[in-house]
Amino acid sequence: MALVKRLLVGRPLATTEQEHQRITKKIALAVFSSDAISSTAYATEEILFVTVTAATGAALSRGIDTLIPIAVAVALLLAIVVSSYRQTIFAYPSGGGSYIVSRENLGENPSLIAGGALLVDYILTVAVSISAGVAAIISIPDFQSVEKHRVLLCLVLILFITLANLRGVKESGRLFAFPTYLYIAMLTALVAYGLYRSYISGDVSHIHINHKAFLDAMKDQSGTFGVFLILKGFSSGAVALTGTEAISNGVPAFRRPESKNAAATLMAMGIILGTLFFGVSVLATHLHPYPSHQQTVIAQMGLAIFGNNAAFFILQVATAAILTLAANTAYADFPRLSSIIARDGYLPRQLSNRGDRLVFSNGVVVLAGAAALLVVAFGGLTNALIPLYAVGVFASFTLSQAGMVRHHRREQEPGWRRNMVVNAIGAVATFVVLVIIAVTKFISGAWVSIVVIIMIILLFKAIHRHYTRVTENLRVEPGYRAPPKNNTVLVLVGRVHKGVINAIAYSRSLNPMHLLAVCVVTDEEEDEEIRKQWAEFAIDVPLETVYNPYRELSRPVLRFIDELDSHWENDVITVVIPEFVVNHWWEHVLHNQSALFLKGRLLFRKGTVVTSVPYHLE
Repeated sequence: MALVKRLLVGRPLATTEQEHQRITKKIALAVFSSDAISSTAYATEEILFVTVTAATGAALSRGIDTLIPIAVAVALLLAIVVSSYRQTIFAYPSGGGSYIVSRENLGENPSLIAGGALLVDYILTVAVSISAGVAAIISIPDFQSVEKHRVLLCLVLILFITLANLRGVKESGRLFAFPTYLYIAMLTALVAYGLYRSYISGDVSHIHINHKAFLDAMKDQSGTFGVFLILKGFSSGAVALTGTEAISNGVPAFRRPESKNAAATLMAMGIILGTLFFGVSVLATHLHPYPSHQQTVIAQMGLAIFGNNAAFFILQVATAAILTLAANTAYADFPRLSSIIARDGYLPRQLSNRGDRLVFSNGVVVLAGAAALLVVAFGGLTNALIPLYAVGVFASFTLSQAGMVRHHRREQEPGWRRNMVVNAIGAVATFVVLVIIAVTKFISGAWVSIVVIIMIILLFKAIHRHYTRVTENLRVEPGYRAPPKNNTVLVLVGRVHKGVINAIAYSRSLNPMHLLAVCVVTDEEEDEEIRKQWAEFAIDVPLETVYNPYRELSRPVLRFIDELDSHWENDVITVVIPEFVVNHWWEHVLHNQSALFLKGRLLFRKGTVVTSVPYHLE
């Protein structure tokens, strides 16, 4: 098992090597920005899924006419959010993003809302990115036959990216950098060449509609074209902003100076994302692609501009790659954020521990498991997952920027009034978008995210109450002294063997006030046999037998301990369990594990100590 782990994950890294695991801006753009940049592959399509509500050419045209106004609104919102998070990077270089900003400036409950929303968002990021990547693969004409294996493909890709991240942020970043930059180059080429052919050479026309695929995609859509539907389309397009906060959450992963490098990467990401999203929307207004489950909007435009050739194939491969690897943003941030929340006592402590490769491996595994469940539950369909997506994103945006307003007022650093105005505008704008998303997409699935976030907050509080209670119970007051204890040692035996003899010898070394052995028997024959063995080996420890005809072990032993405990005041009963240890792990399946189950039961009994005395077989 250790060899398999080394092959899959790599050699363990010492804590002193952590500095060498920091990443450059070029790799960081792939690690932390792939989620945001990859949204250009499906954000335009999600707008069309909403604004095109009837299977008629006129409705399709009216829906496409809204793309540019919606794209302008999303681009302006992106500029505000990027400006805000750039300030967050310099104000809170330790990472944590919205959660830390809310905790330091708004209090416990807002910080838990931000933390819960971000964790939900990261799980959805993996599910949406993987499902969208598989959709891009299925959109290649020669690969459409694998559509029936959509969910299985999603799960395989989740496993692949999980193993890559368990190897470490630096290694996964190197692996994912090339596909990210290839996608940026290919989408730039599609937009530039497409706009040239559309508006200068004029040798490309509207995309021919596959009416069957179009009707299949539209059968679940409904509504009358109007303001509400435009707002709903805007809320779908706003998914382009998902992942914008990722860089502020992962500042400590950057090479020094961390804040400066993180801010530069954030600005580069904002420019690339805004330019490509707007360019795709402008190109779509001329080509008139249509929403379909069989072929993505990017694939339709790629075929129209490049044709079914090597350039189109590379575009689709790059799209599938970045959509799949966009999940890496969540893999970089979910474990880091969950470790911060765990250190604050709102998540299990295990999530704050680094693994062999200096990554928060427990968080990586939890993220993979949750995303896999979502993919299976929603059949791996991107547009089925999107309505769940943006609620958490904009909740965290709003709280982060509201927290930064409080931060500027308190610190009053140079230029604080200007910065406060930027954050106040951002808080209002993202809150308005949050309300639009919650209202327009509530029935479509946004209510699920709201309910899950509330449940996570309740879970946070329950975990925190537990840790607070444990801390209070373990606190040592000045002058505290443990009361003297009377130690009674009870050796559990089944038959006499070397392990039992060694366990009795160990029990004597404890110098207990009382020492005795107990054996659970099912009939008189077993009773006689154990007493015969006891006499044969001249064991001078009192032996008690407990009769139980139902072949149980735990319950009669617990009853016997209760009776024994009633004989003396202020005593501790030490139960010594002799165990033999086999040579190979697989040999354990040939023996019952009754001692293991008994130890589990005794663990919860007050005033009881359980000691295993192993005897290793030659």
